[in-house]
Amino acid sequence: MRTDIKLLHHTLRASLLPFSLLLLAACTENDYITYSADDNGIYFAGDTMIYSFSVTPVDTLTHVINVPVKVMGTLSDHPRTFSYTVERQMPSDSLQKLIYVPVNEDFVWAEESVQYRLPTEVTIPAGKTLGFIPITIYRNELKGNYYDGYQHYRLVIRLAANDSFTPTLSEKDQLRVVQFDNAIDQPAWYDAYGEKVWYKPELGEWHPYKLIKLVEYFHDVKEVLPETYVKMVALYGENLENVPYGDFHVYRTIFRKYIYARMYEHFNDPANRDMILARRRCCRMKRP
Repeated sequence: MRTDIKLLHHTLRASLLPFSLLLLAACTENDYITYSADDNGIYFAGDTMIYSFSVTPVDTLTHVINVPVKVMGTLSDHPRTFSYTVERQMPSDSLQKLIYVPVNEDFVWAEESVQYRLPTEVTIPAGKTLGFIPITIYRNELKGNYYDGYQHYRLVIRLAANDSFTPTLSEKDQLRVVQFDNAIDQPAWYDAYGEKVWYKPELGEWHPYKLIKLVEYFHDVKEVLPETYVKMVALYGENLENVPYGDFHVYRTIFRKYIYARMYEHFNDPANRDMILARRRCCRMKRP
């Protein structure tokens, strides 16, 4: 009986061996998912894109928002053009939640060749699965200011089919909302009581232009103290978004030497100082 069982075992093993080798060959020949050349799909990667000139230097007048677009399908040895349309209609409320559109926020539709410009042709580079739609926005055409409020601009981009690609996946992956503005708000620095604060002992009264110069000079520390700059960014954020109690006490000496001193010099220039004072007087006169 034991001999019969052993014989049966060897017989099954021998009969299964060619099949197992066949499976092994099939797995090693293509160990990744491939697609037919007829299945080239295109979709957006990511959620709503929001940009503000905010604390960028005042002489920065343009910015390019690169909206990423991804390909599902075989790679190509040559660039391939893809198509899209610009819409002036927001997606449904349920879809807005999926792509994280800011809620209850006033905005206007951005105008082509006024607030922004798009290229005449966009492509996926040869051998790549990622491309971009570059949107150039113009700071001088973005309305609003700190005293009267800022205008937010939006556009909706939807992918379209052409000879090279077909939009794929769900609807939320076929459209992208882009919002931009020139807003400069007081940073979210809070005291122990949860009140927003501004470090008046060194910076004086809050003004958006002061924040622009503060961040600009902060970035310049990277050139003289690169290792310390990395530590400060880790603590405060790249644009000083997170400053506990609004006080830079951990690196106060560095701020006084490399940042505050330059700010004092800049705002001692009558043109810079008077510009802030004039706007402040104007703002006070408008209030009841």
